[in-house]
Amino acid sequence: MKLRLFFFFFLILGFLSFSQTTPDRFIVHKVKKKETLYSLSKIYNISIETIKEYNPLIDKIGLKRKMKLQIPIFKNKPSIEDKPVLVNYKRHVVKPKETKWRLAYEYGLKISELEKINPEIVSGLKIGQQILLPSGKDTVINNFQNELNYYQVKSNENLSLISQKIGISTDSIIAYNPILINSLPEEETILKIPSQFNGNFDVKDGLLYERISLKDSFFSNNYLQLVCFLPFKMREIEFDSVEKTNTKLSRRNLHTISADFYFGMEMAKEFCDSLGIKTKIKVIDTQNDLSVINEKISSVNWNGINAIIGPLIPKNFDFFSKNRRISDIPIISPLSTKEIDGDKNVFQSVSPLKRLRKVMMNYIKNEIDSTQNLVIITDSINFKIAKEFKKLSTKSHFVESEKGGFVIPELIDSLLVDSLKNQVIFESQDLGLAANVTSLLNSQVGKERDVQLFSSLRTAIYDNVNISRKHLGNIKFTYLNDNFPRETNERKKFKDRFLNKYGDYPSKESYRAYDVTLDVILRLAYQNKIFSDKIEETNHIENKFKYLPDDGGGYSNFGYYILQNRDYEIIEIKK
Repeated sequence: MKLRLFFFFFLILGFLSFSQTTPDRFIVHKVKKKETLYSLSKIYNISIETIKEYNPLIDKIGLKRKMKLQIPIFKNKPSIEDKPVLVNYKRHVVKPKETKWRLAYEYGLKISELEKINPEIVSGLKIGQQILLPSGKDTVINNFQNELNYYQVKSNENLSLISQKIGISTDSIIAYNPILINSLPEEETILKIPSQFNGNFDVKDGLLYERISLKDSFFSNNYLQLVCFLPFKMREIEFDSVEKTNTKLSRRNLHTISADFYFGMEMAKEFCDSLGIKTKIKVIDTQNDLSVINEKISSVNWNGINAIIGPLIPKNFDFFSKNRRISDIPIISPLSTKEIDGDKNVFQSVSPLKRLRKVMMNYIKNEIDSTQNLVIITDSINFKIAKEFKKLSTKSHFVESEKGGFVIPELIDSLLVDSLKNQVIFESQDLGLAANVTSLLNSQVGKERDVQLFSSLRTAIYDNVNISRKHLGNIKFTYLNDNFPRETNERKKFKDRFLNKYGDYPSKESYRAYDVTLDVILRLAYQNKIFSDKIEETNHIENKFKYLPDDGGGYSNFGYYILQNRDYEIIEIKK
């Protein structure tokens, strides 16, 4: 009797246990390319062991493409996210310079899969953060990895199309991604990409983001009216008649800021006309006089005006932008590097020097390797800023310039070493000191001594003839700038058209006016507004535009270039 009761009790326990693990139903899954047991376990919220249990063929031949799997679906089964199986996961501490894209690639995951396991990383990774990763595989982090970017494959993209977009050969892509030898890239697949490429992309946290081309977009607004305020001290000009405009301006000095700016605007208008965007631009002379500006505000009919460019002078701009009559019209400050008063309709198209310097300081801090040899050179004026960099390494050397505006050659020679990469931060806007330091550092460069120069603020002193461009190239001078005057085909065409039309080469104000005006027109034609979540960043002849809400109100341009001198060339560091 006791034996019967025991057997019955055993049966009941077995039944209960079986009922708790019996699938409610099955579905058939056809294995796709690059799918793994791990990715399938995440999709269906079951363990890898469970998939193998109901598909014993996997243990014999492995997971194959087009294999049909029986996937069990359980009722009221706790998710594996709620109770991670330690056998399948390991904890990983995020290291410096690690990104989601790198980890996803190393572990054969899609970003969506990685974020499903670790929902807290959707907004980004933090150094020291603990996340879950599949066990049984270690990441390979080395110097080569640090020079890589990553690209996430879009829908219906093949290898040839990716190659054309990024601007590198298919062979190069395959060399970095050997898995592509026998398979095609699938949507959301992460690919390794070399740090140097030619495509129209920006890089954020190691991932390539494609820049939108407004020139190739569909325009919702094909007729625009702009007003521009310039300190000409001449009568009001209408852009409707190019011939009349040229007659008036031919009597002026083409090298004045206002005239050069005007020419650049006219060139932008002509280009937009060729795209089918009819643009009327009224140019008003401010005479650099607040009373004149005030008078014009009252006399101009602002109905139908899509945007206002200027005034150029910061104090005049601040005065103008506060008038209630134009409070709903976007107003663009085109040239000023000084901070202007912000408001809901105010756009500062040039990043203030203070902000650019702060951005570059953060970049330098991220790039400086504490294992390398760090030398900081400064003058007394920039002493406080230079001191911030001293904290980057306990092995750093701090050098303050002598009273005569120079540093002692023997001292620099003693601080630079052959065994390590020498990273030098120079903080000064003194031309004499800059010429002295760049020349000294150049003399130290050799087969066994590597030197790289950084500065948090590049000013016009580096364009002076007393500072050798060859020297800057040898020491790989790295800096941040709000414009990049590279000789592209677009720039060459603009220069040739400008020369044919006006008999002289464009000035920096002409290039700036062209880019600012073109950008404003294209943004308005595309979506009838300048700031838009759909327009991340635009890039024209020399300037980037990435408008973001500013802390002080209004919008500021957060577009900039990280540049580096190499030999006689200047290249963009796409990081």
